[in-house]
Amino acid sequence: MFKQPGCRTWMIKYYQGGKCVREATGLTDRQAVRQKLNQRLNQIDTGNFAGPQMERIPVDDLAQDFLRDYRVNCRKSVGQAEARWEKHLKPFFGMMRVSAVTSDVIAKYVDARLQEGAENSTINRELAALRRMFRLGYHATPPKVFRLPAFPRLREDNVRTGFLEDGQYDNLKSEISEAWLRAFIEVARTFGWRKRELLSLRVRQVNLRQRVIRLEPGTTKNRDAREGYMTQNIYALISQCVQGKSPDDFVFTRADGKPVLDFRKAWRNLCGQAGLGRMVCCNCSRPVADEKCATCGGAKLKYVGLILHDLRRTAARNLRKAGVAEGVIMRVGGWRTRSIFERYNIVSQADQQDAMRKLEQHQAQNGKAENPDGDSPFGHDSGHDSNSADTASGIERIN
Repeated sequence: MFKQPGCRTWMIKYYQGGKCVREATGLTDRQAVRQKLNQRLNQIDTGNFAGPQMERIPVDDLAQDFLRDYRVNCRKSVGQAEARWEKHLKPFFGMMRVSAVTSDVIAKYVDARLQEGAENSTINRELAALRRMFRLGYHATPPKVFRLPAFPRLREDNVRTGFLEDGQYDNLKSEISEAWLRAFIEVARTFGWRKRELLSLRVRQVNLRQRVIRLEPGTTKNRDAREGYMTQNIYALISQCVQGKSPDDFVFTRADGKPVLDFRKAWRNLCGQAGLGRMVCCNCSRPVADEKCATCGGAKLKYVGLILHDLRRTAARNLRKAGVAEGVIMRVGGWRTRSIFERYNIVSQADQQDAMRKLEQHQAQNGKAENPDGDSPFGHDSGHDSNSADTASGIERIN
């Protein structure tokens, strides 16, 4: 411990790995300085020494490296990553030093987000981004993170729900007036492809002679190429969409020739006309016909009902019911892992009733085959006649 000439605060000097380290403490109390020196020596002995420079690194530096990594690797979710950092992570961790982020601090962040009403899945995505920041800093040269804290993972009820029944699909088709939307829904319901994958589809990716639609590598979410063989309905609808277009034109275009970028409002109106969705008030959850709730006067509304992603779940369920092998379904829809596929393979109540009906038929057939005279399959009648009763009483007398 020593002071520079004319300076009121103390400095400490110690050796780490044979290298002399001088550190300004900013302290004037000698006892506090001694505790600081002992703390450094203890960190060196236990292997927990990070150094004064690493302790001054803010979490914001890790965030910038994280976002740069997303941009360099052309991640399609870079916009979502930036939003998670700016809206939620930065207000809590932005001005904090990396060395101050402990498991207890992360737990406080989780508690704060739960009190704000955030879902467990949303918090897990935010913690995954924060964990990625720390891992990049840990493997950086020189490292910006000395030790990784523990990141919790909240339980998610993330089983996918919702699909389009055949009767509902007929109602939906009857309300569609635009050819591109009719073709879009048919392809999404059959192949289970995502909205963005279909909206970016070009005419050159459609081969009418071989009846194949091909998604090029890099255009899908997992960047894998996929092919779909057109059914008769898809072939007729897609033929109308590509008629008179050049190879670089978009397949799904409006009547004026402009490509379809988004159709959320049109989808909600369509589902409302088909009785598959409605707008409700966020305050009282009552259906709303106008821009404001007639009951509570709330202007904040949300859509409840069939969503476009339900068509992806419908495709997985229909292919499974048709007896298609799971590996083939995963390749058609673009599911890489079975765990993700199981979240989409929805089993409805009607499916369960059909399964129980088949089980009853199977049991009935086996019972008749084993007992053509109608006796019990267990080899005896459930009731007892007088002879059996006498026999039983005789056994009692013997006993």
